[in-house]
Amino acid sequence: MSKEKLIIFDTTLRDGEQSPGASMTPEEKLRIAKALEKMKVDIIEAGFPVSSEGDFKAVQGIARAVKDSVVCGLARANKLDISRAGEALKDANASRIHTFIATSPLHMREKLLLEPDQVLEQAIQAVKLARKYTDNIEFSPEDAGRSDLDFLCRVIEAVIDAGATTINIPDTVGYNLPEQYGNTIRQLIENVPNSDKAIFSTHCHNDLGLAVANSLAGVMNGARQVECSINGMGERAGNAALEEIVMAVRTRQDMFSCETRLDTTQIMTCSRLVSGITGFAVQPNKAIVGANAFAHESGIHQDGVLKARETYEIMRAEDVGLSSNKLVLGKLSGRSAFKDRLETLNISIESEEELNKAFRRFKDLADKKTEIFDEDIHALVSDFKMEEIFAESIKLISIKACSETGEVPQASITVLIEDEEKSASATGGGLVDATFKAIESVVASGASLQLYSVSNVTKGTDSLGEVAVRLELDGEIVNGQGSDTDIAIASAKAYVNALNKLRVPTERIHPQTYEGI
Repeated sequence: MSKEKLIIFDTTLRDGEQSPGASMTPEEKLRIAKALEKMKVDIIEAGFPVSSEGDFKAVQGIARAVKDSVVCGLARANKLDISRAGEALKDANASRIHTFIATSPLHMREKLLLEPDQVLEQAIQAVKLARKYTDNIEFSPEDAGRSDLDFLCRVIEAVIDAGATTINIPDTVGYNLPEQYGNTIRQLIENVPNSDKAIFSTHCHNDLGLAVANSLAGVMNGARQVECSINGMGERAGNAALEEIVMAVRTRQDMFSCETRLDTTQIMTCSRLVSGITGFAVQPNKAIVGANAFAHESGIHQDGVLKARETYEIMRAEDVGLSSNKLVLGKLSGRSAFKDRLETLNISIESEEELNKAFRRFKDLADKKTEIFDEDIHALVSDFKMEEIFAESIKLISIKACSETGEVPQASITVLIEDEEKSASATGGGLVDATFKAIESVVASGASLQLYSVSNVTKGTDSLGEVAVRLELDGEIVNGQGSDTDIAIASAKAYVNALNKLRVPTERIHPQTYEGI
Protein backbone atom coordinates (compact mmCIF):
# COMPACT_ATOMS: atom_id res chain seq x y z
CA MET A 1 0.00 0.00 0.00
CA SER A 2 1.41 3.40 -1.00
CA LYS A 3 1.82 5.92 1.79
CA GLU A 4 0.64 9.51 1.93
CA LYS A 5 3.11 12.25 1.11
CA LEU A 6 4.53 14.39 3.91
CA ILE A 7 5.24 17.87 2.52
CA ILE A 8 8.48 19.47 3.68
CA PHE A 9 8.24 23.25 3.97
CA ASP A 10 11.65 24.78 4.59
CA THR A 11 11.79 28.14 6.36
CA THR A 12 15.57 28.51 6.74
CA LEU A 13 15.56 31.61 4.53
CA ARG A 14 12.71 33.27 6.44
CA ASP A 15 12.31 32.13 10.05
CA GLY A 16 15.87 30.80 10.14
CA GLU A 17 17.17 34.21 9.14
CA GLN A 18 15.41 35.71 12.16
CA SER A 19 18.06 34.13 14.38
CA PRO A 20 19.98 37.11 15.82
CA GLY A 21 22.95 37.76 13.55
CA ALA A 22 21.87 35.31 10.84
CA SER A 23 21.13 37.87 8.13
CA MET A 24 21.85 36.68 4.61
CA THR A 25 22.38 38.62 1.41
CA PRO A 26 20.17 37.92 -1.64
CA GLU A 27 23.10 36.09 -3.26
CA GLU A 28 23.57 33.86 -0.21
CA LYS A 29 19.84 33.15 -0.03
CA LEU A 30 19.79 32.10 -3.68
CA ARG A 31 22.70 29.76 -3.12
CA ILE A 32 20.88 28.07 -0.23
CA ALA A 33 17.62 27.95 -2.20
CA LYS A 34 19.33 26.10 -5.05
CA ALA A 35 20.73 23.59 -2.55
CA LEU A 36 17.25 23.09 -1.05
CA GLU A 37 15.81 22.59 -4.53
CA LYS A 38 18.47 19.97 -5.26
CA MET A 39 17.47 18.22 -2.01
CA LYS A 40 13.89 18.15 -3.38
CA VAL A 41 12.35 20.29 -0.65
CA ASP A 42 8.67 20.71 -1.58
CA ILE A 43 8.23 24.36 -0.53
CA ILE A 44 10.91 26.99 0.08
CA GLU A 45 9.80 29.97 2.16
CA ALA A 46 12.15 32.43 0.54
CA GLY A 47 11.54 35.41 2.81
CA PHE A 48 9.32 38.27 3.90
CA PRO A 49 9.18 40.54 0.83
CA VAL A 50 7.77 43.65 2.50
CA SER A 51 10.46 43.69 5.20
CA SER A 52 13.15 45.33 3.05
CA GLU A 53 14.16 45.94 -0.55
CA GLY A 54 16.89 43.32 -0.11
CA ASP A 55 14.40 40.70 1.02
CA PHE A 56 12.05 41.56 -1.85
CA LYS A 57 14.86 41.09 -4.37
CA ALA A 58 15.92 37.86 -2.70
CA VAL A 59 12.43 36.37 -2.95
CA GLN A 60 12.09 37.65 -6.51
CA GLY A 61 15.45 36.15 -7.51
CA ILE A 62 14.65 32.80 -5.95
CA ALA A 63 11.21 32.78 -7.58
CA ARG A 64 12.84 33.24 -10.97
CA ALA A 65 15.64 30.71 -10.43
CA VAL A 66 13.92 27.80 -8.68
CA LYS A 67 11.81 25.53 -10.91
CA ASP A 68 11.33 22.26 -9.03
CA SER A 69 10.13 23.57 -5.64
CA VAL A 70 7.23 25.85 -4.74
CA VAL A 71 8.53 29.29 -3.73
CA CYS A 72 6.68 30.93 -0.85
CA GLY A 73 6.61 34.49 0.49
CA LEU A 74 5.41 35.51 3.95
CA ALA A 75 2.87 38.29 4.40
CA ARG A 76 1.06 39.68 7.41
CA ALA A 77 -2.69 40.01 7.00
CA ASN A 78 -2.61 43.41 5.33
CA LYS A 79 -2.81 44.77 1.78
CA LEU A 80 0.76 46.07 1.48
CA ASP A 81 2.38 42.83 2.64
CA ILE A 82 0.25 40.66 0.39
CA SER A 83 0.72 42.83 -2.69
CA ARG A 84 4.50 42.91 -2.19
CA ALA A 85 4.58 39.14 -1.80
CA GLY A 86 2.49 38.72 -4.94
CA GLU A 87 4.78 41.02 -6.90
CA ALA A 88 7.93 39.23 -5.71
CA LEU A 89 6.51 35.83 -6.64
CA LYS A 90 4.91 36.69 -9.98
CA ASP A 91 7.67 35.07 -12.07
CA ALA A 92 7.75 31.83 -10.06
CA ASN A 93 7.12 28.51 -11.76
CA ALA A 94 4.99 27.63 -8.72
CA SER A 95 4.22 30.08 -5.91
CA ARG A 96 2.54 30.28 -2.53
CA ILE A 97 1.59 33.20 -0.29
CA HIS A 98 1.74 32.50 3.43
CA THR A 99 -0.35 34.98 5.41
CA PHE A 100 -0.95 35.06 9.14
CA ILE A 101 -2.53 36.86 12.06
CA ALA A 102 -2.42 36.14 15.79
CA THR A 103 -5.37 34.34 17.40
CA SER A 104 -4.40 33.83 21.05
CA PRO A 105 -6.22 36.02 23.63
CA LEU A 106 -2.87 37.44 24.77
CA HIS A 107 -1.73 38.47 21.29
CA MET A 108 -5.13 39.82 20.22
CA ARG A 109 -5.42 41.89 23.38
CA GLU A 110 -1.85 43.11 23.87
CA LYS A 111 -0.37 43.22 20.36
CA LEU A 112 -3.17 43.59 17.85
CA LEU A 113 -5.56 45.58 20.07
CA LEU A 114 -8.39 43.85 18.22
CA GLU A 115 -11.51 41.93 19.21
CA PRO A 116 -11.81 38.30 18.06
CA ASP A 117 -14.42 39.15 15.41
CA GLN A 118 -12.11 41.79 13.95
CA VAL A 119 -9.28 39.25 13.76
CA LEU A 120 -11.61 36.78 12.06
CA GLU A 121 -12.63 39.33 9.43
CA GLN A 122 -9.04 40.39 8.81
CA ALA A 123 -8.00 36.78 8.29
CA ILE A 124 -10.77 36.23 5.74
CA GLN A 125 -9.91 39.40 3.82
CA ALA A 126 -6.21 38.53 3.77
CA VAL A 127 -6.85 35.14 2.18
CA LYS A 128 -9.18 36.68 -0.40
CA LEU A 129 -6.55 39.29 -1.27
CA ALA A 130 -3.85 36.64 -1.61
CA ARG A 131 -6.01 34.68 -4.06
CA LYS A 132 -5.62 37.53 -6.53
CA TYR A 133 -1.98 36.47 -6.92
CA THR A 134 -2.04 32.69 -6.54
CA ASP A 135 -4.43 29.86 -5.73
CA ASN A 136 -1.87 28.31 -3.35
CA ILE A 137 -2.60 30.06 -0.04
CA GLU A 138 -1.33 29.13 3.39
CA PHE A 139 -2.88 30.64 6.50
CA SER A 140 -1.37 30.59 10.00
CA PRO A 141 -3.17 31.56 13.22
CA GLU A 142 -0.12 32.91 15.06
CA ASP A 143 0.32 31.59 18.61
CA ALA A 144 -2.18 28.82 17.90
CA GLY A 145 -0.54 26.83 20.67
CA ARG A 146 -2.10 29.21 23.22
CA SER A 147 -5.32 29.97 21.34
CA ASP A 148 -8.86 28.98 22.29
CA LEU A 149 -9.79 25.84 20.36
CA ASP A 150 -13.34 26.95 19.52
CA PHE A 151 -12.08 30.26 18.16
CA LEU A 152 -9.38 28.47 16.16
CA CYS A 153 -12.07 26.28 14.60
CA ARG A 154 -14.10 29.36 13.61
CA VAL A 155 -11.12 31.08 12.01
CA ILE A 156 -9.89 28.00 10.19
CA GLU A 157 -13.31 27.13 8.77
CA ALA A 158 -13.70 30.70 7.54
CA VAL A 159 -10.29 30.97 5.86
CA ILE A 160 -10.73 27.60 4.13
CA ASP A 161 -14.04 28.87 2.77
CA ALA A 162 -12.20 32.01 1.63
CA GLY A 163 -9.67 29.93 -0.32
CA ALA A 164 -6.86 28.82 2.00
CA THR A 165 -5.43 25.47 0.88
CA THR A 166 -2.97 24.91 3.73
CA ILE A 167 -3.63 25.56 7.42
CA ASN A 168 -0.51 25.90 9.51
CA ILE A 169 -0.76 25.56 13.30
CA PRO A 170 2.18 27.45 14.87
CA ASP A 171 3.44 26.79 18.37
CA THR A 172 4.95 30.25 18.07
CA VAL A 173 6.62 30.39 21.48
CA GLY A 174 7.42 26.69 21.90
CA TYR A 175 4.93 26.33 24.77
CA ASN A 176 3.17 23.08 23.88
CA LEU A 177 4.03 19.52 24.90
CA PRO A 178 3.86 16.75 22.27
CA GLU A 179 0.64 15.12 23.48
CA GLN A 180 -1.02 18.53 23.78
CA TYR A 181 0.11 19.71 20.34
CA GLY A 182 -0.80 16.45 18.61
CA ASN A 183 -4.23 16.53 20.25
CA THR A 184 -4.78 20.09 18.97
CA ILE A 185 -4.04 19.01 15.39
CA ARG A 186 -6.35 16.01 15.69
CA GLN A 187 -9.23 18.02 17.19
CA LEU A 188 -8.98 20.73 14.55
CA ILE A 189 -9.11 18.16 11.73
CA GLU A 190 -12.05 16.42 13.39
CA ASN A 191 -14.05 19.53 14.36
CA VAL A 192 -13.56 21.95 11.45
CA PRO A 193 -16.37 21.01 8.99
CA ASN A 194 -14.34 21.70 5.82
CA SER A 195 -10.96 20.46 7.11
CA ASP A 196 -10.83 17.91 4.28
CA LYS A 197 -10.36 20.79 1.82
CA ALA A 198 -7.00 21.83 3.25
CA ILE A 199 -3.69 20.30 4.31
CA PHE A 200 -2.81 20.83 7.96
CA SER A 201 0.73 21.82 8.83
CA THR A 202 3.03 22.10 11.86
CA HIS A 203 5.34 24.96 12.76
CA CYS A 204 7.01 24.39 16.13
CA HIS A 205 9.61 26.42 17.99
CA ASN A 206 12.22 24.88 20.24
CA ASP A 207 12.01 26.99 23.40
CA LEU A 208 11.54 23.88 25.54
CA GLY A 209 13.57 21.62 23.26
CA LEU A 210 10.39 20.00 21.89
CA ALA A 211 10.09 21.38 18.35
CA VAL A 212 10.85 18.09 16.60
CA ALA A 213 8.82 16.02 19.08
CA ASN A 214 5.82 18.35 18.71
CA SER A 215 6.08 18.33 14.91
CA LEU A 216 6.16 14.53 14.79
CA ALA A 217 3.21 14.39 17.18
CA GLY A 218 1.35 16.65 14.76
CA VAL A 219 2.19 14.33 11.85
CA MET A 220 0.99 11.31 13.82
CA ASN A 221 -2.31 13.11 14.36
CA GLY A 222 -2.97 14.03 10.74
CA ALA A 223 -0.70 16.93 9.74
CA ARG A 224 0.72 16.36 6.28
CA GLN A 225 3.08 19.32 6.08
CA VAL A 226 5.96 20.15 8.42
CA GLU A 227 7.58 23.58 8.58
CA CYS A 228 11.22 23.21 9.55
CA SER A 229 14.70 24.57 8.89
CA ILE A 230 18.22 23.37 8.23
CA ASN A 231 20.13 22.83 11.49
CA GLY A 232 17.02 23.95 13.39
CA MET A 233 17.78 27.62 12.60
CA GLY A 234 15.17 30.09 13.82
CA GLU A 235 14.20 32.72 16.35
CA ARG A 236 15.28 32.30 19.96
CA ALA A 237 15.98 28.56 20.47
CA GLY A 238 15.17 27.82 16.83
CA ASN A 239 12.69 25.75 14.83
CA ALA A 240 12.18 22.06 14.23
CA ALA A 241 15.29 20.74 12.46
CA LEU A 242 14.54 19.54 8.92
CA GLU A 243 17.18 16.84 9.04
CA GLU A 244 15.77 15.38 12.27
CA ILE A 245 12.17 15.40 11.01
CA VAL A 246 13.02 13.78 7.70
CA MET A 247 15.30 11.10 9.11
CA ALA A 248 12.88 10.28 11.94
CA VAL A 249 10.07 9.68 9.43
CA ARG A 250 12.38 7.71 7.14
CA THR A 251 13.90 5.60 9.92
CA ARG A 252 10.61 4.86 11.69
CA GLN A 253 8.39 3.97 8.75
CA ASP A 254 6.86 1.36 11.04
CA MET A 255 5.26 4.24 12.95
CA PHE A 256 4.41 6.74 10.20
CA SER A 257 1.76 6.36 7.53
CA CYS A 258 3.47 8.97 5.34
CA GLU A 259 6.85 9.56 3.72
CA THR A 260 8.83 12.44 2.18
CA ARG A 261 10.35 12.77 -1.28
CA LEU A 262 13.60 14.33 -0.04
CA ASP A 263 16.99 13.26 -1.34
CA THR A 264 18.52 12.77 2.10
CA THR A 265 22.04 12.42 0.70
CA GLN A 266 21.97 16.23 0.28
CA ILE A 267 21.41 16.86 4.00
CA MET A 268 25.05 17.22 5.03
CA THR A 269 25.85 19.54 2.12
CA CYS A 270 22.91 21.82 3.00
CA SER A 271 23.81 21.77 6.69
CA ARG A 272 27.39 22.84 6.05
CA LEU A 273 26.31 25.47 3.54
CA VAL A 274 23.87 27.10 5.98
CA SER A 275 26.37 26.90 8.82
CA GLY A 276 29.08 28.50 6.71
CA ILE A 277 26.91 31.35 5.42
CA THR A 278 25.34 32.25 8.77
CA GLY A 279 28.37 31.62 10.95
CA PHE A 280 26.28 29.40 13.22
CA ALA A 281 28.45 26.37 13.95
CA VAL A 282 26.78 22.98 14.33
CA GLN A 283 27.40 21.49 17.77
CA PRO A 284 29.38 18.21 17.60
CA ASN A 285 26.63 16.15 19.28
CA LYS A 286 23.85 17.56 17.08
CA ALA A 287 21.59 14.78 15.78
CA ILE A 288 22.10 13.75 12.14
CA VAL A 289 24.57 16.49 11.10
CA GLY A 290 26.88 16.86 14.11
CA ALA A 291 30.52 15.75 13.82
CA ASN A 292 29.90 13.01 16.38
CA ALA A 293 26.54 11.83 15.03
CA PHE A 294 28.07 8.70 13.48
CA ALA A 295 31.20 8.43 15.66
CA HIS A 296 31.82 5.57 18.09
CA GLU A 297 34.36 6.08 20.87
CA SER A 298 33.37 3.25 23.20
CA GLY A 299 35.21 -0.02 22.56
CA ILE A 300 32.00 -1.97 23.12
CA HIS A 301 30.20 0.17 20.53
CA GLN A 302 33.06 -0.10 18.05
CA ASP A 303 33.13 -3.87 18.40
CA GLY A 304 29.36 -4.09 17.92
CA VAL A 305 29.34 -1.88 14.82
CA LEU A 306 32.16 -3.88 13.24
CA LYS A 307 30.20 -7.10 13.77
CA ALA A 308 26.85 -5.69 12.67
CA ARG A 309 26.25 -2.00 11.95
CA GLU A 310 22.68 -2.14 13.26
CA THR A 311 23.86 -2.87 16.81
CA TYR A 312 24.57 0.82 17.45
CA GLU A 313 23.59 2.63 14.23
CA ILE A 314 19.96 3.12 13.27
CA MET A 315 20.90 5.06 10.11
CA ARG A 316 23.70 4.85 7.58
CA ALA A 317 26.06 7.82 7.41
CA GLU A 318 25.88 7.56 3.61
CA ASP A 319 22.12 8.21 3.75
CA VAL A 320 22.68 11.80 4.88
CA GLY A 321 25.56 12.47 2.50
CA LEU A 322 28.58 11.42 4.54
CA SER A 323 31.23 9.36 2.80
CA SER A 324 32.51 6.19 4.41
CA ASN A 325 35.87 7.01 2.81
CA LYS A 326 37.10 9.95 4.88
CA LEU A 327 40.54 10.27 3.24
CA VAL A 328 39.93 11.22 -0.36
CA LEU A 329 42.68 13.26 -1.97
CA GLY A 330 46.26 14.48 -1.67
CA LYS A 331 48.71 16.77 -3.43
CA LEU A 332 49.30 14.22 -6.20
CA SER A 333 45.58 14.00 -7.03
CA GLY A 334 44.56 15.38 -10.40
CA ARG A 335 41.77 17.59 -11.65
CA SER A 336 39.56 14.65 -12.69
CA ALA A 337 39.79 13.07 -9.25
CA PHE A 338 38.95 16.40 -7.64
CA LYS A 339 35.94 16.91 -9.93
CA ASP A 340 34.73 13.37 -9.23
CA ARG A 341 34.95 13.99 -5.49
CA LEU A 342 32.94 17.20 -5.79
CA GLU A 343 30.20 15.25 -7.56
CA THR A 344 30.27 12.51 -4.92
CA LEU A 345 29.89 15.16 -2.21
CA ASN A 346 26.97 16.80 -4.07
CA ILE A 347 28.90 20.07 -4.38
CA SER A 348 27.77 22.11 -7.39
CA ILE A 349 30.32 23.87 -9.60
CA GLU A 350 28.71 26.11 -12.20
CA SER A 351 31.37 26.27 -14.92
CA GLU A 352 34.77 24.99 -16.07
CA GLU A 353 36.30 28.32 -15.08
CA GLU A 354 34.91 27.96 -11.56
CA LEU A 355 36.16 24.35 -11.41
CA ASN A 356 39.64 25.48 -12.42
CA LYS A 357 39.70 28.14 -9.71
CA ALA A 358 38.48 25.69 -7.09
CA PHE A 359 41.09 23.14 -8.18
CA ARG A 360 43.86 25.72 -7.80
CA ARG A 361 42.62 26.36 -4.24
CA PHE A 362 42.69 22.62 -3.63
CA LYS A 363 46.29 22.32 -4.84
CA ASP A 364 47.33 25.24 -2.61
CA LEU A 365 45.71 23.49 0.35
CA ALA A 366 47.32 20.16 -0.58
CA ASP A 367 50.74 21.82 -0.34
CA LYS A 368 49.95 22.66 3.29
CA LYS A 369 48.20 19.42 4.32
CA THR A 370 49.28 15.84 3.77
CA GLU A 371 45.73 14.51 3.76
CA ILE A 372 42.64 16.19 2.31
CA PHE A 373 39.31 15.12 3.83
CA ASP A 374 35.73 15.62 2.65
CA GLU A 375 35.24 18.30 5.30
CA ASP A 376 38.25 20.20 3.93
CA ILE A 377 36.72 20.21 0.46
CA HIS A 378 33.38 21.51 1.78
CA ALA A 379 35.18 24.34 3.61
CA LEU A 380 37.44 25.14 0.66
CA VAL A 381 34.54 25.44 -1.80
CA SER A 382 32.44 27.45 0.66
CA ASP A 383 35.30 29.91 1.19
CA PHE A 384 35.89 30.11 -2.56
CA LYS A 385 32.22 30.71 -3.38
CA MET A 386 31.91 33.46 -0.76
CA GLU A 387 34.56 35.42 -2.66
CA GLU A 388 32.87 34.68 -5.99
CA ILE A 389 29.48 35.93 -4.77
CA PHE A 390 30.68 39.37 -3.76
CA ALA A 391 32.30 41.92 -5.99
CA GLU A 392 34.97 42.61 -3.41
CA SER A 393 35.78 46.28 -2.96
CA ILE A 394 38.24 45.23 -0.26
CA LYS A 395 40.70 42.41 -1.00
CA LEU A 396 43.28 40.88 1.30
CA ILE A 397 46.67 40.83 -0.43
CA SER A 398 49.00 39.73 2.36
CA ILE A 399 49.35 39.38 6.10
CA LYS A 400 52.31 38.90 8.43
CA ALA A 401 51.58 38.22 12.08
CA CYS A 402 54.06 37.68 14.90
CA SER A 403 53.63 36.45 18.47
CA GLU A 404 56.51 35.97 20.88
CA THR A 405 56.73 35.25 24.60
CA GLY A 406 57.17 38.51 26.50
CA GLU A 407 56.47 40.65 23.43
CA VAL A 408 53.30 42.41 22.27
CA PRO A 409 51.75 40.57 19.29
CA GLN A 410 51.78 42.52 16.05
CA ALA A 411 50.42 42.17 12.54
CA SER A 412 51.12 43.81 9.21
CA ILE A 413 48.59 43.66 6.40
CA THR A 414 48.22 44.81 2.83
CA VAL A 415 44.76 45.23 1.32
CA LEU A 416 43.42 46.45 -2.00
CA ILE A 417 40.64 49.03 -1.55
CA GLU A 418 38.90 50.17 -4.72
CA ASP A 419 42.04 49.23 -6.72
CA GLU A 420 44.35 51.16 -4.36
CA GLU A 421 46.86 49.12 -2.36
CA LYS A 422 47.20 50.09 1.29
CA SER A 423 49.36 48.69 4.08
CA ALA A 424 49.33 49.05 7.86
CA SER A 425 50.65 47.50 11.05
CA ALA A 426 49.17 47.27 14.51
CA THR A 427 49.70 45.63 17.87
CA GLY A 428 47.08 43.91 19.98
CA GLY A 429 46.28 41.52 22.76
CA GLY A 430 46.87 38.60 20.37
CA LEU A 431 47.50 37.85 16.73
CA VAL A 432 43.82 38.11 15.79
CA ASP A 433 43.31 41.37 17.70
CA ALA A 434 46.40 42.87 16.05
CA THR A 435 45.24 41.66 12.61
CA PHE A 436 41.77 43.20 12.96
CA LYS A 437 43.21 46.48 14.24
CA ALA A 438 45.61 46.65 11.30
CA ILE A 439 42.77 46.11 8.82
CA GLU A 440 40.59 48.70 10.57
CA SER A 441 43.39 51.26 10.52
CA VAL A 442 43.14 51.43 6.73
CA VAL A 443 39.47 50.56 6.19
CA ALA A 444 38.06 52.65 9.07
CA SER A 445 34.65 50.97 8.91
CA GLY A 446 33.67 51.89 12.47
CA ALA A 447 32.00 48.47 12.85
CA SER A 448 31.98 46.69 16.19
CA LEU A 449 32.89 43.02 16.52
CA GLN A 450 29.88 41.08 17.85
CA LEU A 451 31.16 37.51 17.45
CA TYR A 452 34.39 35.74 16.69
CA SER A 453 34.55 31.96 16.57
CA VAL A 454 36.99 29.36 15.32
CA SER A 455 36.29 25.71 14.59
CA ASN A 456 38.57 23.02 13.23
CA VAL A 457 37.29 21.33 10.09
CA THR A 458 39.01 17.99 10.72
CA LYS A 459 41.33 16.48 13.31
CA GLY A 460 45.04 17.26 13.47
CA THR A 461 47.21 20.33 13.98
CA ASP A 462 47.28 20.91 10.22
CA SER A 463 43.48 21.06 10.03
CA LEU A 464 41.76 23.88 8.21
CA GLY A 465 40.42 26.41 10.66
CA GLU A 466 37.05 27.97 9.86
CA VAL A 467 36.56 31.44 11.30
CA ALA A 468 33.23 33.22 11.65
CA VAL A 469 33.11 36.97 12.27
CA ARG A 470 30.01 39.03 13.03
CA LEU A 471 30.15 42.81 12.63
CA GLU A 472 27.58 45.47 13.53
CA LEU A 473 27.37 48.98 12.15
CA ASP A 474 24.43 51.32 12.77
CA GLY A 475 22.09 48.42 13.47
CA GLU A 476 23.19 46.41 10.43
CA ILE A 477 24.64 42.99 11.27
CA VAL A 478 26.67 40.89 8.84
CA ASN A 479 28.58 37.63 9.02
CA GLY A 480 31.94 36.91 7.44
CA GLN A 481 33.65 33.57 6.89
CA GLY A 482 37.18 32.51 6.11
CA SER A 483 39.22 29.32 6.23
CA ASP A 484 42.89 28.50 6.17
CA THR A 485 45.38 26.23 7.92
CA ASP A 486 46.72 29.43 9.51
CA ILE A 487 44.22 30.97 11.94
CA ALA A 488 45.56 34.52 11.52
CA ILE A 489 45.02 34.30 7.75
CA ALA A 490 41.58 32.69 8.16
CA SER A 491 40.63 35.47 10.60
CA ALA A 492 41.75 38.18 8.19
CA LYS A 493 39.76 36.56 5.37
CA ALA A 494 36.64 36.40 7.54
CA TYR A 495 36.96 40.01 8.66
CA VAL A 496 37.43 41.28 5.09
CA ASN A 497 34.51 39.12 3.93
CA ALA A 498 32.27 40.73 6.57
CA LEU A 499 33.45 44.24 5.64
CA ASN A 500 32.47 43.65 2.02
CA LYS A 501 29.00 42.56 3.11
CA LEU A 502 28.50 45.75 5.13
CA ARG A 503 28.04 47.50 1.81
CA VAL A 504 24.90 45.41 1.14
CA PRO A 505 21.83 46.96 2.90
CA THR A 506 20.07 44.44 5.14
CA GLU A 507 17.73 46.58 7.23
CA ARG A 508 14.35 44.90 7.57
CA ILE A 509 11.20 44.93 9.65
CA HIS A 510 10.15 41.95 11.73
CA PRO A 511 7.09 39.96 10.56
CA GLN A 512 5.58 40.01 14.03
CA THR A 513 5.43 43.81 14.00
CA TYR A 514 1.72 44.43 13.65
CA GLU A 515 0.23 46.53 10.88
CA GLY A 516 -3.48 46.40 10.13
CA ILE A 517 -5.05 45.42 6.83
